[in-house]
Amino acid sequence: MDFAGIDWGEIGTASVDTLKMVGFSLLFTILIGLPTGIYLYLLSKGQFLENRFLYGILSSVVNGLRSIPFIILMIVVIPFSIFLTGTSMGVLGSIPPLVIGAAPFFARLVEMSLREVDRGVVEAAQSMGATFWQLVWTVLIPESKASLFAGVTVTAVTLVSYTAMSGVIGGGGLGDLAVRYGYQRFQTDIMLITVIVLIIFVQVIQSVGDRFVLRMSRK
Repeated sequence: MDFAGIDWGEIGTASVDTLKMVGFSLLFTILIGLPTGIYLYLLSKGQFLENRFLYGILSSVVNGLRSIPFIILMIVVIPFSIFLTGTSMGVLGSIPPLVIGAAPFFARLVEMSLREVDRGVVEAAQSMGATFWQLVWTVLIPESKASLFAGVTVTAVTLVSYTAMSGVIGGGGLGDLAVRYGYQRFQTDIMLITVIVLIIFVQVIQSVGDRFVLRMSRK
């Protein structure tokens, strides 16, 4: 295996593109998935906004999106990506399917995190007349912040693997590099480098996330 012919500048550009894809899609995933997960929790049985009908609808939508394999989801949402960003290729075109694929996953993690909050604390806040927003911002989120951040970490790691798959449809980043050179041109050296870089990304994200979770847990 000869590494002499590798264009390290292209590897660097693809790595930056992957980080952009993960960063922007994670931001939008949190913005969509966090409130969705909060509403899933609050609409469930015995909670502040209990409504079985609305919970069933929201839960079905989340489960439906989660059940679609990401490789198929990317193809299905191509028209939506073009409508939203003007393209289905590159970093920009990859963000919509990444968010649609990750947001339902993160929403479920948020719901599970909130279910871990001591029921007595929630009931005490309700008995003192806490409003909807007071319950969310002063009780639920502070009490579950360590678990929520663990969910963010897991979602970020998942998005790294999603970005690699997006290379199949020209999504850009390391996945696209691996497909074009490693698969289509049988350059196994480039394939190996992209795998190593992706592993490093995952290890760094997980390590940083674990440190923050540990620090939050101590507080």
